[in-house]
Amino acid sequence: MKIFKLDPSRLTAWEDLRVGILTTFTRAMEYIYAALLLHRAGKPVDEDNVKKVLSAAGINPDEARVKSLVAALSEVNIDEVLKTATAMPAAPAPAPAPKAEEKPEKKEEKKKEEKKEEKEEALAGLSALFG
Repeated sequence: MKIFKLDPSRLTAWEDLRVGILTTFTRAMEYIYAALLLHRAGKPVDEDNVKKVLSAAGINPDEARVKSLVAALSEVNIDEVLKTATAMPAAPAPAPAPKAEEKPEKKEEKKKEEKKEEKEEALAGLSALFG
């Protein structure tokens, strides 16, 4: 078996990339959550309200992101999107194993019993040879 050694400089680059992607995704979701929270509360999703929600959550809002979010959502009917949105698909439950008919099991049990009896008879014959 060949063992691969990781180059620490490459690992650091990959870790930096992973952290960068997750950070960007998380920051984007913060803005979307703010907009959804406002919508749920029945408040208008405008720049001031989004900034207030983000600030209340301890996030320093980025003006450009807030403006682009509000502009993108201005043409979207959030209620319709939420109605048609599908949840993350869960893994399908495994299908139950089909039940085997009782007849084959009985046959298998009979075969096992017959084999046991044959073994016992063979052992009895061997013991008779050795006294």
